[in-house]
Amino acid sequence: MDILSDLSDGLASLVEAVGPSVVRVEARRRLPASGIAWSSDGLIVTADHAIEHEEGIRVGLADGRTVTAVPVGRDPSTDVALVRARATGLTPATWVEPGTARTGHLVVSLGRPGRAVRARLGILTAVADAWRAPGGAAIDRYLELDSGPAAGFSGGATVDASGGVLGMQTTGLLRQTALALPLPTLRRVADALLAHGRVRRGYLGIGGQPVRLPVGLCRDLGQEVGLLLVSVEPGSPAEAAGLLLGDVMLAVGDEPIGHLQDLFGLLTAERIGTAVPVRILRGGEPRELSVVIGERR
Repeated sequence: MDILSDLSDGLASLVEAVGPSVVRVEARRRLPASGIAWSSDGLIVTADHAIEHEEGIRVGLADGRTVTAVPVGRDPSTDVALVRARATGLTPATWVEPGTARTGHLVVSLGRPGRAVRARLGILTAVADAWRAPGGAAIDRYLELDSGPAAGFSGGATVDASGGVLGMQTTGLLRQTALALPLPTLRRVADALLAHGRVRRGYLGIGGQPVRLPVGLCRDLGQEVGLLLVSVEPGSPAEAAGLLLGDVMLAVGDEPIGHLQDLFGLLTAERIGTAVPVRILRGGEPRELSVVIGERR
């Protein structure tokens, strides 16, 4: 009994310690979401999908005050948004790097959809290396929680047993899956949002789907799958380069392309405005075109 009592008291103390860093974010018609204090001067990191309107955003603080806030920037690809509350003296979260996280570790999820902080005890059901979200954004660590979507918890804190914030909870990247976005991802995105109001990403203006290549070409090209172009946007870099509906993209530079995520991973900010060779298959014959990478708006 003493063990359970000590565990219970420890969890309550953890919530009391971290709770002041978790705020309420009112920016949608339904139940408010949560956010985490990023800096003492009012910066709040929250989930992008919880921001349905950018005017009239209100933030509920741990001390009971409700203040107005303005958006700093948003990145739907990582489901991260940054807003600035008109308040100072916030309690920034104490973050921990995700490298020590292991599958089975106990975590506490904190949200503040109402006036009081709320807590859920769970475990990390899956921990893996870097991955790509469906929109192509690079996420530095895969941290999956056993708790399903909880109303109002998106944008809240996922806390490890030591009381450090392991990540920001989101259900906006993988359907019906609760994830914790780790500090390296949040830091990179927040820095970009502060500098530019958005995360700069390259853009070609195509839609595609994987297609298996003929056996002979697989042997000659050294790859089994290409990306069949099912759409080419008018006025896009792809159209300007001469890419056509029905072309099969094989590689960009020296990197083979078989899925849209492969392509997204290559369209980094550093490549915007640069010309890259694109190898395609057209009418069964390999060709090479040069495409100048644009910027996604």
